[in-house]
Parts: sequence; structure tokens; C-alpha cells
Amino acid sequence: MAYDEFLAERMIQSLQGRGLNFEAKRMMGGLVFMVNEKMCVGLNKDKNTGKDQLMVRVGESAQEMCMKRTGCRSMEFTGRPMKGFVFVDPEGFDLDADWDFWVEMALKYNPEAKKSKK
Repeated sequence: MAYDEFLAERMIQSLQGRGLNFEAKRMMGGLVFMVNEKMCVGLNKDKNTGKDQLMVRVGESAQEMCMKRTGCRSMEFTGRPMKGFVFVDPEGFDLDADWDFWVEMALKYNPEAKKSKK
């Protein structure tokens, strides 16, 4: 499995707790959570280290600020950074406050997320 089941359940609870409509899809070598049919945040394992990581869509305008946070780095799949996306290693999301920061950053970039509340 290319992602941790505990982290997947943690993300499901985070999104459900915010009253969002979302869908989990296996893609990009892991599990991606779609809000309003848009990729928002995902989980997978670093192919080099085997460590869990978050894939977070933060948008280009927030990317530089996010890169200053612990455990955050540029998201690269083909040797080139993907604009508006970051990877976050466990030291950057283990604490609940850090986890919530990344979920909120992903939802902030997805403006329709706030409108999809039940």
C-alpha cells in the first residue's frame, strides 16, 4: 500500500469534521482527497525514504510561505517542481496543530470548499 491507513482515516475525520463533501481517489501513487472534484490534499510514501508524506495543493501565491515550515518541500514528480503543490514530511504534520494548518491551507486554496458545507 502506498499510503498509511491511519493517516487516511485521520484525513477523513478532518474533512468530515469540517462538514465537507469529498471523495478519496487512488492516484499519484497514493490516496488523494478531492473537494468539489478538485484535488485538495493527498497521502503517499516518499519513494526514496519510505516515509509518509502529505501532498498539499496550496496555490502558487502561498507556496513560498509554506516552504518555510518544518518538513515542507517542493513537490516534484518528473524532476521539476509542480507549481502550487508541496510535500510535507511527518515532522511537519505529526502535531494536530500542524495537521490542521495543512488541511486549512489546502481548503483555503480550494475556494469552493467553504461553499460545499452541509
